[in-house]
Amino acid sequence: MMYTTIQTCRGCGHDTLHEILAFGNMPLVNGLLSEAQLSEPEPKVPLTVVFCPACSLVQIRETVAPEVLFNAEYPYFSSVSDAWVAHCRDNALELIETRRLGPGSHVVEIASNDGYLLKNYAERGIAVLGIDPASGPASVARNRGIPTREEFFCRELAQSLSAEGLRADVIHGNNVLAHVADLTGVVDGIRILLADDGVAVIEAPYVRDLIDHGEFDTVYHEHLCYFSVTAVARLMAKHGLVLTDVRRIPTHGGSLRMYVQRTGRPSAAVEQLLGEERELGVDRVDFYESFAARVRAIQADLRALLGSLKARGHRIAGYAVSAKGTILLNSSGIDGQLLDYVVDLSPHKQGKIMPGVHLRVHDPGKLLQSPVPDYVLLLAWNFKDEIMRQQQEYLNRGGRFIVPIPAPRILEDSTV
Repeated sequence: MMYTTIQTCRGCGHDTLHEILAFGNMPLVNGLLSEAQLSEPEPKVPLTVVFCPACSLVQIRETVAPEVLFNAEYPYFSSVSDAWVAHCRDNALELIETRRLGPGSHVVEIASNDGYLLKNYAERGIAVLGIDPASGPASVARNRGIPTREEFFCRELAQSLSAEGLRADVIHGNNVLAHVADLTGVVDGIRILLADDGVAVIEAPYVRDLIDHGEFDTVYHEHLCYFSVTAVARLMAKHGLVLTDVRRIPTHGGSLRMYVQRTGRPSAAVEQLLGEERELGVDRVDFYESFAARVRAIQADLRALLGSLKARGHRIAGYAVSAKGTILLNSSGIDGQLLDYVVDLSPHKQGKIMPGVHLRVHDPGKLLQSPVPDYVLLLAWNFKDEIMRQQQEYLNRGGRFIVPIPAPRILEDSTV
């Protein structure tokens, strides 16, 4: 079976979940198609956001089998984004200094992708282990000299590694906790593998930013959960762990970097955000009730803007065949009638066809080929500045970018 539907909360098992937003049937965001696959039925799965009143966890009802999502054809390679690589390098270097890591230390990354983060430790003689189920990125990591276990992280794997004598001084989990169906098993695995004085550093999109800014395109089948500080603190406490510190960071439209340890007390930053969330009502369903209406308004405004531009004879391309972009286009009813084509910097995506909307993926160089598109819709708007720097020549030729979130608008500046 391609997917199942949960009846109880992924975090605490509570049996009443309140629906926030239903997208209907959506394609799998990383299910890029070949020409031959266009004649075959394309898999689509319902996508429904729900809220647990018991532990405050926002999640989706549907669980697509992980081997379907993270298979040999998985096209996401973290190293494609210079900004993301720099972000992670800075985090690693800070931890090396503050945790005084050296040759006797061990660092483990869950969902280590192509080794983009762990190489910062390995270059300094620190022992590393990557864990990632996708064979493509895992193979690239091993070719870079990063030891990588090609499997899903879980309680059983943590027990096996612990039995082999591995205890991690640092465990990284960048944008992975939201992806796991067995949420309790992964958190328990972190507890098992973490050294007594170790720290797990977990990054995940912040549900508060998602709601405040209407970031509905952050919702897709790989993202099973959407975290608040309240929900994470409760989840960790359930497994005997402590959320000891937290930072708000700008990545992915607004995220949390959370520090989890076996012992300790919540920092002032944790207490402050918990207090803010209580004040806002993040732990109550009414905080989320207007979200669906705001999403529909953004979608309608974007369709209207693109339709108006096309009616005036303008050519419009899309930039970045991202997970965000796939949901944005498919849920908003935007296809080849409004966009002429899409481009992406990743060679692993070029030549493929975008899920659902069936737009062909080209190299970004096509933006400079005649006829040059008048407008480019940023489908990875969270990397707006990086993309615009890369495409300065397109801007110099009079091209303009459209940002869809939090409200569709044409960027007036011709430079970053």
